[in-house]
Amino acid sequence: MTVNGSCLCGAVTYEVAAPLEFIGNCHCSICRKAHGAAFATWGIIKAGRFRWLKGESHVRHYESSPGRTRCFCGTCGSPLASAHAGTVGEVVVGSIDGDPGDRPREHIFVGSKAVWHEITDALPRHEAWPPGPPS
Repeated sequence: MTVNGSCLCGAVTYEVAAPLEFIGNCHCSICRKAHGAAFATWGIIKAGRFRWLKGESHVRHYESSPGRTRCFCGTCGSPLASAHAGTVGEVVVGSIDGDPGDRPREHIFVGSKAVWHEITDALPRHEAWPPGPPS
């Protein structure tokens, strides 16, 4: 089974061998600015389960923090994924076409969340990185 995703203009498409390992909402200032939203919803994937299907030449990369590169469409600007040491390890859940097969399980970096946004669900909240790996 695979999950497919794409950018707003359709120039870039990708595929992830499902399932996603974990989905979470990040409220850090970097994610907020990169996504233009109160938070970013990321799907963590295992190495080797991601591949660009179309338009890889349109993908642009930005190192937003040491060792982490954000991948986005150079035509429409849609955020698509992030890579660590050159390997895609997370996809932007909002770029997935259809059901990602899971739902967010936590909020991280709520200590730097947008002051105008209220979290109204009962998911666990972490001020920064949560303790231990996602479960």
